[in-house]
Amino acid sequence: MEVFGHLTPYLLEWCNLLLRWLHVITGIAWIGASFYFVWLDNTIRPPAPGSDLAEKGVSGELWAVHGGGFYNPQKYLVAPAELPKELHWFKWEAYSTWLSGFALLTIVYYFNAQAMMVDKSVADLSSLQAVGLGLGSLVIGWTVYDLLCRSKLGQHDLAFGVVMFGFLVGSAYLLTHYLSGRAAYIHVGGMIGTMMVANVLMLIIPGQRKMVAAMMAGQKPDPIHGQKAKQRSVHNNYFTLPVLFIMISNHYAMTYRHEHAWAVLAVIMAAGVLIRHFFNLRHRGRVEWRYPLAGVALLAAVAVAIAPKAPAAAVAGVDHAAQFAQVQTIIGQRCVSCHAAHPTQPGFASAPAGVMLDSEALIRQNAPRIYQQSVQLKAMPIANLTNMTDAERAQVAAWFEGGAK
Repeated sequence: MEVFGHLTPYLLEWCNLLLRWLHVITGIAWIGASFYFVWLDNTIRPPAPGSDLAEKGVSGELWAVHGGGFYNPQKYLVAPAELPKELHWFKWEAYSTWLSGFALLTIVYYFNAQAMMVDKSVADLSSLQAVGLGLGSLVIGWTVYDLLCRSKLGQHDLAFGVVMFGFLVGSAYLLTHYLSGRAAYIHVGGMIGTMMVANVLMLIIPGQRKMVAAMMAGQKPDPIHGQKAKQRSVHNNYFTLPVLFIMISNHYAMTYRHEHAWAVLAVIMAAGVLIRHFFNLRHRGRVEWRYPLAGVALLAAVAVAIAPKAPAAAVAGVDHAAQFAQVQTIIGQRCVSCHAAHPTQPGFASAPAGVMLDSEALIRQNAPRIYQQSVQLKAMPIANLTNMTDAERAQVAAWFEGGAK
């Protein structure tokens, strides 16, 4: 095994790539199906009273054209009179998305917890503590959500939505006070994703199985199973845009590295819910522009609120050669272990984002990025693995603000 030890980071990088690709593919399939069926539910129209469709128990239908063909989907109020020979189940899209996402979470975060989850300026946790907190958040998130759904609160959509949003924001607040901002965000997303797939696994599919079993036994299915499944399906629909943002948030340190990262996430999630609500209403024939406008206003407000401050004025009479030599030393000590052609930091097979800083030319070429990530956002080094000090960040800032000479 030691012979192949040098390949471990490289192999993990390939696992990362393939799992991320799989996660995106299955996520598209799941979310696409979710969006389609919510659209279908909101768009179908009831058949004419006394028509053959109404007599068959069809509650709604529509005609559509796509890919050169005409389609006529129909929805039954409870179930058709006879069970069809072939019945397609929408479940593996959800399961595959969660399984690939959890595998990716394990490889990227849990296998490298000190680098990806622990920020000692936030909380000095061991790897085991960080991973335990992450896993615990997934379990607690689903448990609280499911109990709220089954309580009387679950019968009141708006009140339930407000309480659930408050729970997620509170979870984000707690996680950002124990984990690195990046890990906190991804675990809020993991909580939501776990709620979504558990809805499918624990309630939607079992309910559908009970309806099918009743029909096979010659009994009339209980409509309560369809009603519960519809409620959870609608919840999943509103969860979608927030969880999609969180999936891509690790590319945008300006959000998760902010002093109030939990509040930034709360505003962006709220914007996603408002925009999704607009489309759900639009599919029912109602166009309510106040919802997307409010969502865009929230996004604009958070963009203004987290905008970096203007750099200080350059100081005259600086020895630029000596200043750059100091900056190059700092970067060599704090950044090059990851950002090099051959990283020495465990867990990295290649330079993150392809950014290499192991030469004078590369440092000058990446000066704006160095300034943004290490000074404005303090996102680098990751989780401050190499203990870059505020004084060193100030030296980098003085060099860049003086023209990066």
